[in-house]
Amino acid sequence: MTVRSYFLFFILTLCLGMTQCRQAKKERVLKLAHGLNESHPVHLGILEMARLLHEISDGQMSMDVYANGQLGQERDLMELLQIGSLDMTKVSAGAIENFVPEFKVLTLPYLFTDSTHTWNVLQGPIGKSLLAKGEKYWLRGLCFYDAGSRSFYSKEAPIETPDDLAGLKVRVMNSQSAFNMVRALGGSPTPVSFGELYTALQQGVVDAAENNPPSFYTSRHYEICKHYAIDEHTTLPDVLIASTYLWSSLNEQQRSWLQEAADRSVDFQKQAWAASVKESLFEVQKAGVKVYYPSKAPFQEKVKGLYDEFKDDPVLYELIEKIQQAANTPK
Repeated sequence: MTVRSYFLFFILTLCLGMTQCRQAKKERVLKLAHGLNESHPVHLGILEMARLLHEISDGQMSMDVYANGQLGQERDLMELLQIGSLDMTKVSAGAIENFVPEFKVLTLPYLFTDSTHTWNVLQGPIGKSLLAKGEKYWLRGLCFYDAGSRSFYSKEAPIETPDDLAGLKVRVMNSQSAFNMVRALGGSPTPVSFGELYTALQQGVVDAAENNPPSFYTSRHYEICKHYAIDEHTTLPDVLIASTYLWSSLNEQQRSWLQEAADRSVDFQKQAWAASVKESLFEVQKAGVKVYYPSKAPFQEKVKGLYDEFKDDPVLYELIEKIQQAANTPK
């Protein structure tokens, strides 16, 4: 037997032993996949949820986590959930709007006034209602994770006013709201998957992109883009979702364990996020990135019209008004 053959035999034997052990314990193993790398604070939050699930269920439930887009990017993973081929995933609220229309409102620029307002909404009745909206599309929301605020980064010059976006090809996620926002600000929205963005920036397919500091840092986009303007145009949470195929297969006790693990992981993830933002900004500046803090007023003025477009949809416009009113309402 060659060394390679022996190694493969060892791995297969180990996997078989783990499977038999799990079966003996009647352990339910869930599969969760996402596109982020292992150092990202959202991934750390997911690992904490997996730990809590195993602890709360006394080993009767556990979770295998596949990071780095091993099983596909956000849209691919949601489609796998819809057909029951994957149990859970993490997606941006901007990506889920293509499946659950009500999530469009979260993609509106400058919707939230500050972090307190954001979490009053996401962890309150409005957020819980939004999470439930996906069930008819086979996507059950469990909780929101902190994904901070998105800002522009660019290769050649800083984006300190909307005029600086003129003529720039700006990478956006596959979200109509993101398209509309970049157009309103004067840029040319260009859809590119996150996993292909480094190469797209490198090759000049796009001139700029927008994301939060941890994603800017962990993706290594700072190696190409040396200008980062903290305009914080959208505060877009991540959403932890489960397939309704999974949910319907669980008994009430198992559902309770899973929901509790998700809920309890949020505070841990928020703390990891705050630490990561601080570290990310420090590291990218150390690598030569110039960080700018432009006035938000000109950007806010340019995107005001995006709110008016929702007036033709009374349900969504009422939701926007409720979110805005929650700025002054305790959680």
